[in-house]
Amino acid sequence: MTVQKTMLQIAQERYTTKHYSGKTIPREQFDQLLEILRLAPSSVNSQTWKFITVSTPEAKNKIIDAILDFNRERVLKASDVIVFAVPEKITEEHLKKVLDKEIADGRYADLEIVEGLDAGRRHFVGLHSGTVSETLAWETAQAYIALGFILFAAAGMGIDSTALEGVDFEKLDEILGLRQKGLRSVVAVSLGYRAEDDSNARRPKSRLKKEDIFTELK
Repeated sequence: MTVQKTMLQIAQERYTTKHYSGKTIPREQFDQLLEILRLAPSSVNSQTWKFITVSTPEAKNKIIDAILDFNRERVLKASDVIVFAVPEKITEEHLKKVLDKEIADGRYADLEIVEGLDAGRRHFVGLHSGTVSETLAWETAQAYIALGFILFAAAGMGIDSTALEGVDFEKLDEILGLRQKGLRSVVAVSLGYRAEDDSNARRPKSRLKKEDIFTELK
């Protein structure tokens, strides 16, 4: 019988994998991770992110020139890599697609409130859409929410992971043709299983004390 770990145990035991074994994640489990990404929350349910999956040796070799040297093994020996991309502009077409899907999914029992809720979302989008830089900053924050979701979920499934920021994202955009689509890559994650000699797995977790980071408002 498998003993289910508590969320606290997962947080205590999860670590950043430095060396992968090359073992492949079962496709059923990988599909579950993709579904978790799809279900991740975003501000005002904007869902503007795009995820590019990189699983085959051929696909990994296509992006490897954009990966900094110290991270290349974490791509080539991982089971899968997912690139997170966000838009330079949140379009009218996208906002309509989100609203139409919410209506189709039955989120609004009273359709008379839809116009007001849509206006509210557009207000918050507008607050962060003054420039491309503002949009990218806001949407990158949303992408990191999804990143946190998959890191935690993977650990709960016994799958190791590494958040990849050591990437030439401009080069990666070029390889993936993202700029032509109005997108920018902002972070990536590699997933798989640790190698037996991964020294980071043997190091104790180190975090600041509670009193260093928490303040109770009274």
